[in-house]
Amino acid sequence: MAEQRVVIGFDSSTQSTKALAVDIDTGAVLGQGRAPHTVSTGAGRESDPEQWWQALGDAAAATGWSDRAAAVSVAGQQHGLVTLDASGAPVRPALLWNDVRSAPQAAGLRAAIGAAELARRTGSVPTAAFTAAKWAWLRAVEPAAADRVAAVRLPHDFLTERLTGEAVTDRGDASGTGWWGPDGYDLGLLDRIGLDPDLLPEVLEPGTRAGVVRPGMPLPEGVPVATGTGDNMAAALGLGLPHGQPVLSLGTSGTVYAVGRTRPADPSGTVAGFADALGDWLPLACTLNCTLAVDRFAALLGRGRDEVEDGGSVVVLPYLDGERTPDLPGASGLVHGLRHDTTRGQLLQAAYDGAAHALLAALDGVLRAVGTDPAGEEPLLLIGGGARGRAWQRTVLRLSGRAVQVPETQDLVALGAAAQAAALLTGEPADAVARRWRTAHGPVLDPVAKDEEALMRIGDTLRRAGDLQGAPAGER
Repeated sequence: MAEQRVVIGFDSSTQSTKALAVDIDTGAVLGQGRAPHTVSTGAGRESDPEQWWQALGDAAAATGWSDRAAAVSVAGQQHGLVTLDASGAPVRPALLWNDVRSAPQAAGLRAAIGAAELARRTGSVPTAAFTAAKWAWLRAVEPAAADRVAAVRLPHDFLTERLTGEAVTDRGDASGTGWWGPDGYDLGLLDRIGLDPDLLPEVLEPGTRAGVVRPGMPLPEGVPVATGTGDNMAAALGLGLPHGQPVLSLGTSGTVYAVGRTRPADPSGTVAGFADALGDWLPLACTLNCTLAVDRFAALLGRGRDEVEDGGSVVVLPYLDGERTPDLPGASGLVHGLRHDTTRGQLLQAAYDGAAHALLAALDGVLRAVGTDPAGEEPLLLIGGGARGRAWQRTVLRLSGRAVQVPETQDLVALGAAAQAAALLTGEPADAVARRWRTAHGPVLDPVAKDEEALMRIGDTLRRAGDLQGAPAGER
């Protein structure tokens, strides 16, 4: 009998590290582990990268397979700014994607270079989420810390380098920095924000090996380590996503994306022209406020997550952390249209609607970017922590008017990393591995009539809320 071959994929996310031990041949999940992270509260959102490293070892051990893994790969939250000193230790806590203090620096980049030019060069118009804006913030606000930096990494880069000793990254995650384009690092942009390109990792070709596990690590010495990638790119791999298939991910952040053959350059900034982890592109739109914002409303109302009610005319814009789509970094939550007969269940449903609205409004742009008809009948793949929630499913069905498919497989980011690791051993493309594992299989929910009235009500409220939400004068 042939020896069982097992790989481990990691998902180092905002809230925790998850690890999956996966059988290479069947895709069966043989073991899993999870270790939590701590995120700061208050004005910023920061985490200690050393905590991620500890969590990776703990999660690996919890799978029960850490001593037998044949290959591993790390996927991580996008955009985070990890700054290391000459010894490889963090200079300060990492600035996370949902830290909006760098909004002035993002606005300064747009004003100095121009949104259309930035989109042409890097595929995206930077917001406060992007790493370029965060480095510019560090330079402006904490110059002494910036002067001590000997290496700049993304979260998955940091963990891969700890495992292998190699300063490397991949094109998918690099495309979310705001300083990388099809021709590599944009030296002019790096010069403008005061970042020496020698501090950045090498961008590896898709499918190549980052290195092997060093001695003294929480995984066996000499085990191959794949390049890894950003979390959204890993989820696309984990689904084995074909070209043009739309995805809506419901997590701490919300995203909509699809794989295409050409890179978009949207000067409005709604659609980011990210690269995927293979050789194609992953046009994507992202919101800061998704499941956590809705759960906060449920807690304030004393309701369970699914205790929603139809009816009413109340509108909720649940922008509890500012917002990225639409680009309103200084925004806060807004409730409009509240009446004596509004119920708590209706108010909670309005929070769901407000969170889903921005994602679905951006979906048309994503689909146009990959050459797919926005009015097409292709099911919308619903993934992420909220995907199995009854209220989330009903909301997406009602506001999209599309059929919705819910993959039975969970932890798709870690599974995509596992597919990357398996591809090192089998020679297949990572997305082909995932398709062989049938990771996207799941029930399809029939479409329902689109709730145009609710969409118009939310859109109208958003347009009229410009002064309250800090929208630029031209957008009010």
